[in-house]
Amino acid sequence: MAAPDPTADPSADPAAPVLLFDSGVGGLSVLDKLRQVLPQAPVIYAADYAGLPYGSKTEAQIAARVSGLLGRMTERFRPRLVCIACNTASTIALASVREVLEVPIVGTVPAIKPAAVMTRTGVIGLLGTEATIRQGYVDRLEAEFAADKRLLRHAAPELVSAAEAKLRGEAVDPAVYARAATALRAMSDGERIDTVVLACTHFPLVQDELAQAFGPGVSFVDGSDGIARRIVFLTQSQQFVREKPDVALFTRGGEDVEALRPTLAARGLEQTILF
Repeated sequence: MAAPDPTADPSADPAAPVLLFDSGVGGLSVLDKLRQVLPQAPVIYAADYAGLPYGSKTEAQIAARVSGLLGRMTERFRPRLVCIACNTASTIALASVREVLEVPIVGTVPAIKPAAVMTRTGVIGLLGTEATIRQGYVDRLEAEFAADKRLLRHAAPELVSAAEAKLRGEAVDPAVYARAATALRAMSDGERIDTVVLACTHFPLVQDELAQAFGPGVSFVDGSDGIARRIVFLTQSQQFVREKPDVALFTRGGEDVEALRPTLAARGLEQTILF
């Protein structure tokens, strides 16, 4: 098989994939939305399990790791578009990745803008990783779209582990979700929260459990719908042909990866490879 022409435009190849990248399986919440609007699009789903979790790493570690991995993956797989389906990686590394890669890049940002429109009490909760909630990017989104609202942030890294465990078919202690809800409610004005931003792509995978923990009257919002719309816009007029089953790529193997196979297959990711 001939090596791909590095000068060729991937978008001209109907079989060129969309590359979705996350630290783990959180980006599957984005894949679910992408399947709804572009079911015919070939997909490579890349999970950096060797680097999971991102939320506890430094900004320099995340920026270097994400840029390096996406550079090598883009060179090997020639995607027509790369989606960083991870809030932490996007808020830290999006600018540097765009400098390195010559394909369209779609990032993931906390859905503060739609939350500000949705809220009726004016108090918004935000759940994310430790790295995401401290970013100046989040400060700027708050200043631009929610300056007249109250945004309460809480780092809930154990929700990442809960989502990963759920997709492996494991039981998760409901106290995990209760702790996240209680932490936000305990903040000043927290009892008035009526809208919660799920600022990690893992968290929509456990939205039902979070809804039960928060109780009635709370709405949830994440960025997956906007990401899917953006991918549609950037690939409009392009042709899509799926010549082979879609692929899930992991940067390490192990029993936890093997346990995900049924979940991956249910989403059309029939082949698993190591990168």
